[in-house]
Amino acid sequence: MTDAPLVRVRALARTYVIGGVPVAALAGVDLDVAAGSFTAVTGASGSGKSTLLNLLGGLDTPSAGTIEVDGALVSGLDREALARYRRSVVGMIFQSFNLVPSRTALENVELPLVFAGVDKKERKRRAAEFLDRVGLGGRTGHRPAELSGGEQQRVAVARALINGPRILLADEPTGNLDSRTAREIVGLLDGLNRERRLTVVMVSHEESLVREFARRIVRLRDGRIVDGGDAA
Repeated sequence: MTDAPLVRVRALARTYVIGGVPVAALAGVDLDVAAGSFTAVTGASGSGKSTLLNLLGGLDTPSAGTIEVDGALVSGLDREALARYRRSVVGMIFQSFNLVPSRTALENVELPLVFAGVDKKERKRRAAEFLDRVGLGGRTGHRPAELSGGEQQRVAVARALINGPRILLADEPTGNLDSRTAREIVGLLDGLNRERRLTVVMVSHEESLVREFARRIVRLRDGRIVDGGDAA
């Protein structure tokens, strides 16, 4: 008997109405994600990649279907429960980094702990520790404008990890980076996956990175999975 998947998606659909016309971003997706896996989701622009990730992250709600994480029905949670889910179960990083320009790297990483009610001394200690883990121990006092793109994404990774999530969701995390820096960032995610058994789901259109690091590749087309084979 095999272990149940950490993430179980069934008949997942998301339809938006644009100009009065319904558009199916996802149309009946079934997907299992094992604990400790590194899964890449690829596909052309408009295939539904980011929609799927936003649904997994609790940033959007499905039109139909279900999402279960560790046996709990996420797709049925109310707003308050979804906020707790985003705070403690999933961490997310994005192409645009989403850092607060006026805050230092340390203060940006601290933010989830502020919302979680952690006291100032403890959150500063933990934020410094996580910045050190991603190789930015000497850049804690720098603001985003004083950091390179790769450094800003490392700050975003540290912020996503600060609350100890079980799942890291990465939406085109290398889209604003040069090829060398992009490989460094995905290599960082790969290290977290291997060393800490952190479950990683990464949306990416960069085929070479996907093939090098992901252990499983899921391909979307027109809101449906057309290939869910292994990276090997």
